[in-house]
Amino acid sequence: MMSQGLALMNQQYQETISSMQDIIELDGDTVWHPYSAMGKGLPVFAVASAKGVRIRLADGRELIDGMSSWWCAIHGYNHPQMNSAMQHQLQQMSHVMFGGLTHEPAVKLAQKLVELSPEPLQTVFFSDSGSVAVEVAMKMAIQYWQATGQGNKQHFLTIRGGYHGDTFGAMSVCDPVTGMHGLFSGVLTQQYFVDRPQVPFGEHADDSDLQPLKSCLQENNQHIAAVIMEPIVQGAGGMHFYSADYLARARQLCSEHSVLLILDEIATGFGRTGKLFASEHAGISADIMCVGKALTGGYLTLAATLATAEIAQTISSGSPGLFMHGPTFMANPLACAAAVASIELLLASPWQENISRIERGLRDGLAGCRELPGVAEVMVLGAIGVVELEQEVDMKTLPGRFVDKGVWVRPFGRLIYLMPPYVIDDDDLSRLAAAVTEVVKEQNV
Repeated sequence: MMSQGLALMNQQYQETISSMQDIIELDGDTVWHPYSAMGKGLPVFAVASAKGVRIRLADGRELIDGMSSWWCAIHGYNHPQMNSAMQHQLQQMSHVMFGGLTHEPAVKLAQKLVELSPEPLQTVFFSDSGSVAVEVAMKMAIQYWQATGQGNKQHFLTIRGGYHGDTFGAMSVCDPVTGMHGLFSGVLTQQYFVDRPQVPFGEHADDSDLQPLKSCLQENNQHIAAVIMEPIVQGAGGMHFYSADYLARARQLCSEHSVLLILDEIATGFGRTGKLFASEHAGISADIMCVGKALTGGYLTLAATLATAEIAQTISSGSPGLFMHGPTFMANPLACAAAVASIELLLASPWQENISRIERGLRDGLAGCRELPGVAEVMVLGAIGVVELEQEVDMKTLPGRFVDKGVWVRPFGRLIYLMPPYVIDDDDLSRLAAAVTEVVKEQNV
């Protein structure tokens, strides 16, 4: 006969399962997910809690997080120092408008960003997401040239294979093939594109590598406000790693042709590539730089656009005498407090050692994929590991296969990639890499 305690545990388990099923069913009826279609049955998994590098599902299963929740939860989940900072700020105020008011978390965060970022970035504009940070950067570039009497510079140049966000301005500089240009062709501004650099990270770029970019700037600089690029690592556009030397020479070409350089560090900022900012691999600075994702350690949405003092002063002295953007939740105090805490936590940690350790673990753990059929390439840089397949993955089945192995990995296109939290230990990292290797091997048997 079942004991009373065991019966209660069984009842609670059944209630959990029922609740999880209810959550998933209701979600399927009413909730849009990123890049999803209603009623198409793509799998979703109900989460009950998260701590450290573990995501606990509503059915009790625990998953090692290989994604840092789309690259932002660099300290893992439920971190006591982060929680304490949020609780303290919540007791003071969760939000006040930023029009005509200011507060310590925003000012403190702006100072930290200026101190950490490459010179001469000196001013900070806060927004709510990476896409909006890119929109802000593009508007800054256009207003800057208008203020200098060169209002004809209204367009942007970028390299193919990029991803900069899903709002209309940001979409216009995403890859024209994979970035939804066909769907929104009647709305998107036509920008200038050159082939992405083929010279890999760690190698020297010669004149022929830069020629497409150079030619486009020579022919069209009178219409180009800025070149916009993801430095070193192209993220959601295809996980492509390219030469730091190419980036350094692109910086030089922008200066020579009176074109601003916007660097999108939303995915690469705050240590992911082994440098605090990926542009440091090239020893350069942008005129305008966007940060987001890891900025708050994954606690709240927040982004920032940094610009030089010269750009800020020029915009402010031109017509209409102010920068034309102002989000309602700009510089949200709770988000700013989280960002300050996250940066302090990162800088107090041996983050460079951790990134080097993760890089070694990913190289060793994913090495076996190189010999598997169906694998096109394996790439590792910093805390980024990528297995590129020859064919696109099946998103209806593959996430579930990773869940069955006790890990959370979210592929896209032909790419299975890992961007784990910086606090992951070697055992969990090994399990993540082993799961990727096993799944790749199984699907090609």
